[in-house]
Amino acid sequence: MRFREFLSAESAKEMADLAEAKAEMSARFLRPQAGIRTEAYAARAAAAATPVQNVVGVGIDEKFTDGVPTGVLAVKFLVKHKLPLSTILKNELLPKSAAGYATDVEEVGLIVPQAKQQPGGGGKAPGPVPNPRSRIRPAQPGCSIGFADPKNSFRMAGTFGLVVKDAKGKRYLLSNNHVLAFESGVEHDGVTRRLGLPVGTPIFQPGLLDGGSVARDVIAKLTRWVDLRADRPDNMVDGAIAELTPQNVAISDILFIGAPQGTAQATKDMIVHKFGRTTLYSAGRVSSVTFDVTIPYEVGNVIFTDQIAIRGLSGRRFSDSGDSGSAIVERETRQVVGLLFAGATNGSLTFANHLADVLAALRIDLA
Repeated sequence: MRFREFLSAESAKEMADLAEAKAEMSARFLRPQAGIRTEAYAARAAAAATPVQNVVGVGIDEKFTDGVPTGVLAVKFLVKHKLPLSTILKNELLPKSAAGYATDVEEVGLIVPQAKQQPGGGGKAPGPVPNPRSRIRPAQPGCSIGFADPKNSFRMAGTFGLVVKDAKGKRYLLSNNHVLAFESGVEHDGVTRRLGLPVGTPIFQPGLLDGGSVARDVIAKLTRWVDLRADRPDNMVDGAIAELTPQNVAISDILFIGAPQGTAQATKDMIVHKFGRTTLYSAGRVSSVTFDVTIPYEVGNVIFTDQIAIRGLSGRRFSDSGDSGSAIVERETRQVVGLLFAGATNGSLTFANHLADVLAALRIDLA
């Protein structure tokens, strides 16, 4: 065996062993649970301030020392709060190693879905780049979209991710379940179903939070979604599609980025960018493609497995509330690799579904 092939084989073995160690730690520290239920979508932020567990993510990532990445791969624990060792019982300490590999602990706050909701209206996007919160016709991925709360208790907005099509060529807009379908899924007991919004619900551009008009700004109708399952630890996708009405109301070009050039698989250290409703254009580096994370939704706490984790370049925030649904695109090739759906409240990490999982689950392709 040549030296390069030997190194490749050793690297593959290391990653396989790390993945096994990560899976063991994830099964131990991330478990389906009822979580925190809220009476209204808009109340999530307040309710989530009372944590039910401290570990919110387990993945394979670089070990950090004094905030600086070391280049050494470790099993990474994401926690809401780093607590003084003196306050932690011995049997509650996170392990210093897993299957012989080092572990690392990073404080991130909560990991939450990144739609934007509030009682009042929105604001204008700053700078010379396109304003995604304005009315854009034809609509484009990267702009503000959303639904109308049936109870009229809040306004919300997320991001139009991509134009996609089904096997018959019908065109849809792609975003998250929590952006288009109001968090439809199955609760912790595995029996109780939550229907956030019915099929046919109108989707507006811009979202009503950004001044969208119920009378004149419908661009799509909710078609289908992937259920959020609080009863299972293997969720892969927070996704939904809405049929474009009329079919030519939107084009495929992503604001400020341009037309997608197919799809690709995200890999560690890949440089990516996105354009979203809130933080507009941002670039980042794929930190990991194997994170398991726990996220609070209306159905309860939902565990996602093997998700993409992204850190903004130069320490900048990659995303914020309202960017949910944004397409994650490799910067060099313009190939789409993921669908943004969540982020750490301290801004350190953004999480995305692998696009291949999204397309397969919703039975769609890029248009």
